[in-house]
Amino acid sequence: MDAKDLTFIQNQIGYSFDNEDLLEQAFVRKSWSHENGGEDNEVLEFIGDKVLDLVVVKLLAEAYGCTGSQLKDYNPEEDWDEFVCQYGEKELTELKSQLVRKSYLARRVDEMGLADYLIMGKCDITQHVEQQPSVKEDLFEAILGAVALDCQWDLPQLQDAAEQMLQPEDILDDGEDCNYVAEIQEWCSRATGGGLWFFYGEERNNVTTRRGVGSMGGIGNILIDRQEKAGFFCELQDAGDITGFRGHGKSKREARKDACQKAFEWLEKNGRLFSIQDELENPNPENAIGQLETLARRGYFSLPVYEFKQGQSGAGSPIWSARCSIKEAGVSFHARSSSKREAKNAAAYQMLRYVLKEF
Repeated sequence: MDAKDLTFIQNQIGYSFDNEDLLEQAFVRKSWSHENGGEDNEVLEFIGDKVLDLVVVKLLAEAYGCTGSQLKDYNPEEDWDEFVCQYGEKELTELKSQLVRKSYLARRVDEMGLADYLIMGKCDITQHVEQQPSVKEDLFEAILGAVALDCQWDLPQLQDAAEQMLQPEDILDDGEDCNYVAEIQEWCSRATGGGLWFFYGEERNNVTTRRGVGSMGGIGNILIDRQEKAGFFCELQDAGDITGFRGHGKSKREARKDACQKAFEWLEKNGRLFSIQDELENPNPENAIGQLETLARRGYFSLPVYEFKQGQSGAGSPIWSARCSIKEAGVSFHARSSSKREAKNAAAYQMLRYVLKEF
């Protein structure tokens, strides 16, 4: 890896390494070490796996729980200062499993564009192991393990890096109507064919204070100029037309969300957001069933439901009646044909035309 690669990776994970050798080691597969010597990333992966569990549990406890004294109606004279949580063990376990499951960690590695930097031996290269979800999961954990060692197990820094890498708002309900980070990532993927890159930095305020020298010194006050940490900024980079949007916040996560929200609002104002009409190149009756399902899979509405009835024509020939409905549409469409498939396709095409106009 060169300096540019290391800088890019650190911008993506939101953590700056003092020892960049640790970061590079996180990308070294055992196959490379067998062929070339040196250390690989397996122990870092082991460390990162345990760190991830701790950080995710801490995140869930902070998101959904608090002590009794933090509640508005807490009465210190009557109430115990116990830990209170919105969810029970079963629900928290499910949320944790969603955040640490292999497929999700692999997806985040793809979205951050990190798998391309894996350092592999010839065998791994031949087998294209960088495409395997388990390898991407290992890489995610190894990077987090490297962060743990570099920051000397500083929990706030570990949590900050893990949240940057995990993007937990994709899984957890934070009460927001729109996940701006996910929306902008999807927009960049479709508009530019690439990922969404972030650049982070600290913001500081200039502060002037007065320090008294003492009544015996004969000097009143001395003005002292200093800088205080005010928060963080996040800037979108290599993101097509929205490159350069900058957000601010008390944390890197807040700054990232602010930058993506500004970019989203600009795209919306200028009519640049993709709509349901942009999803299909050629809506047509022959492919209506598949096209309708494609829109459902992309989150515009739930999967269509079909109901069928078989009857007979006056001449005794079979006649099929198909009904297509979508919960969010509030309407259903019917079609009849001598073929069950044709009746289904005709009903689907009526629904397709409806959702393309109304959604």
